Amino acid sequence: MTRHQPLIALVGNPNAGKSALFNALTGARQKIANYPGVTVERKSGRFAFADGRPAELIDLPGSYSLDPTSPDEAVTRDVVMGRQAGERQPDALVIVLDSANLDQHLVFALELLALGLPTVIALNMVDLAERDGLTLDATRLAADLGVPVIPTVAVRRRGLTELAGALDAVILAKQVPHAPLGEPDMRARRRRAEHIATAAIVSQTQSRRWTDRADSLLLHPFAGPLVLFALLFVIFQAVFSWATPFADALEAGAAALAELATATIPEGFFRSLVVDGVIAGVGSVVVFLPQIVILFFFILMMEATGYMARAAFIMDRLMASVGLSGRSFIPLLSSFACAIPGIMATRSISDEKDRLTTILIAPLMTCSARLPVYTVIIAAFIPEIAVGPGIGLQGLVLFGLYVFGIIGAMVVALVLRSTVAKGGASGFLMEMPKYQMPRIADLALGLWQRAWLFLRRAGTIIFAVTIGLWLLLSYPQVPAGSSMSQSEYSAAGRIAGVIEPIVAPIGFSRDIALALIPAMAAREVAVSALATTYAIDATDEDEQAQALGERLAGRWSLPTALAFLAWFVFAPQCISTIAVTRRETNGWKWPMFMVGYLFGLAWIAAGITFWTATAFGL
Repeated sequence: MTRHQPLIALVGNPNAGKSALFNALTGARQKIANYPGVTVERKSGRFAFADGRPAELIDLPGSYSLDPTSPDEAVTRDVVMGRQAGERQPDALVIVLDSANLDQHLVFALELLALGLPTVIALNMVDLAERDGLTLDATRLAADLGVPVIPTVAVRRRGLTELAGALDAVILAKQVPHAPLGEPDMRARRRRAEHIATAAIVSQTQSRRWTDRADSLLLHPFAGPLVLFALLFVIFQAVFSWATPFADALEAGAAALAELATATIPEGFFRSLVVDGVIAGVGSVVVFLPQIVILFFFILMMEATGYMARAAFIMDRLMASVGLSGRSFIPLLSSFACAIPGIMATRSISDEKDRLTTILIAPLMTCSARLPVYTVIIAAFIPEIAVGPGIGLQGLVLFGLYVFGIIGAMVVALVLRSTVAKGGASGFLMEMPKYQMPRIADLALGLWQRAWLFLRRAGTIIFAVTIGLWLLLSYPQVPAGSSMSQSEYSAAGRIAGVIEPIVAPIGFSRDIALALIPAMAAREVAVSALATTYAIDATDEDEQAQALGERLAGRWSLPTALAFLAWFVFAPQCISTIAVTRRETNGWKWPMFMVGYLFGLAWIAAGITFWTATAFGL
């Protein structure tokens, strides 16, 4: 019998139900403080065995491994290994497992069992597992693990008496795990965990078996990435092929609206404002709403079905190869919609160097604001031809631009992790949600919210910048008989003239230089800026009636168009992204560094593209 009051530690993965079990065992007999030297909460309480003997119970932070990646995990490791200052090593462990995710939770359990401490397994939430069609054999699990396994439902106080009795027995007998646990290597533990979990299954429904079979393919180290990239390829093909009829209809509507305004509004300031500013500028962005909706339809479907978490798991190996934690994937994934929520999501990354690197590369993820720019250039310069069964060249180029951005981000991350944000990659484990059919109402609501956000940007930021640009392009007006165009003579043209020498070596004209300035407010503004510029310079009604793509095809060379696409893969982000980066990094140092390196990469990428395309005679 121990001479002191036994110290028992509750330990396990996050979301295993440890806190619920702790509360059920200790009731109101709890106290909360911080561990010495760290801002990690220490929850302890008292409970009594059947004969009235007291014991102290501590609820350790949820962890995935004894190789810590956060202060919380470091405390868990130090406590169970007897290294935590002011805390003796526990006399026994209660490892809490989620019954529905047994194979994942057993990976950490096997690592804990290898410590050789008296241990009891709390097989928690068995009611939820049975509800989902999974029945487990606790006796078989106990035999394989060499420790008592007690089924529990903490929130309903089921199994608590049996758990306390098993704890009493292992503490009195100083019983340690006796089953061979295999190699301490993570992969070996994972394989053993899967084998033990499979052997413990008594029965499972067809839906759970289908989930296992699907995961065997979708999470396969070779087949999984192929499926993911094939899916992304289909998405970008659909962005062009599915959206074309709707985009054409919106473009025709904008053209008809411009003709109506031209016919009904007297020539002068107001007509130019409406036709050249609002309709030509804002309208040129709104026509890309179908592409935005289709892109988010696929993203929402991936989230709703449970596949998005699988995609994160697949990408973890790639992230680790460039020195990033797998925790960086979710913020980077969010950045495909917009870099702002992506950067804010980095708050979940505990390692500061890891978090900083993720913030600095988030703008390289191809956000939805780039889609109008990509679409208008691809539609104008890339032929609408098939390069294979169901494979269009335009969709292939769009897919390539997204991949180019991802590769660029990974290369930059590798450089940053070797220099200004030097550090090593940490491990990453995550829960896999169940596969499920998406709810039509939720999908429709999500699409409506994203469509409305896009239209609101068109009606606020893009509208304001476009009107401001129209004013700068309209005044001062070119004198009669001058050989200069209105865009060249205007205030905006003179500003662009200062920038033109910087971008001329990479094939950019004054018009392009002019579009790059307002694009800092929002990337879509580059499209409206070009549309407004060419509308101002239009000399007859036929030219005014031309769509933006037709005007670009008549003014730009193919090398210039390709260089413009390359520029926007790396183009410095919008002002809002710079502002949120300053807030998240508490200063201007890193936002300015980010803007500088992105400008440099954009110029180099555009230059290499232009010079190469020109050399090949494109």
